[in-house]
Amino acid sequence: MDPLKYLFEKPAQTGRIAKWQLLLSEFDITYVTQKAIKGQALADHLAAHSLPDYQPVKTFFSDEDILLIKEEEEMKAGVWTLFFDGAENSKGSGVCVILYFPEDVPIPISRRLAFQCTNNVAEYEACIAGLREAIILNVKKLQVFSDSQLIINQIKGDWKTNDEKLIPYHMYLENLIKEFDEITFSYMP
Repeated sequence: MDPLKYLFEKPAQTGRIAKWQLLLSEFDITYVTQKAIKGQALADHLAAHSLPDYQPVKTFFSDEDILLIKEEEEMKAGVWTLFFDGAENSKGSGVCVILYFPEDVPIPISRRLAFQCTNNVAEYEACIAGLREAIILNVKKLQVFSDSQLIINQIKGDWKTNDEKLIPYHMYLENLIKEFDEITFSYMP
């Protein structure tokens, strides 16, 4: 519903809305409903008045499926950076991971989780997704950053994992960590 229509059509107002209606009443405001244009009518109009010599834009790029080109030895030798975050709310949960090779374009990874979970489980899922992607890319040196103090301190061993839901995630994460030659975890508020 349009807020102005609500202000001008409701017969009895109270509180702040009554004040707004009183302040707006000194202006000669007339509410007119917005006309909707159906998408098909617009498409029909454009099709009827098309240009006769129109050439469609060619969108094929021969290398569009290539995300990153690096020598394998060069990729192994450099230190990669991983940022992860997981979130849970009433509409669902998801994870976001950004993997960086020094001075390169970031590799973003995002996934929607198909199950209900807590925010901490979503954070673990994000970290696992990032580490698995780094393993697929054959990364050997990795710096990991997150805003989840709980996850970072549990991975470092500073805090103990007591929650029954988090213990399997923590154990799986410890197995993934063994795949790297060097890996560091840092809390980033």
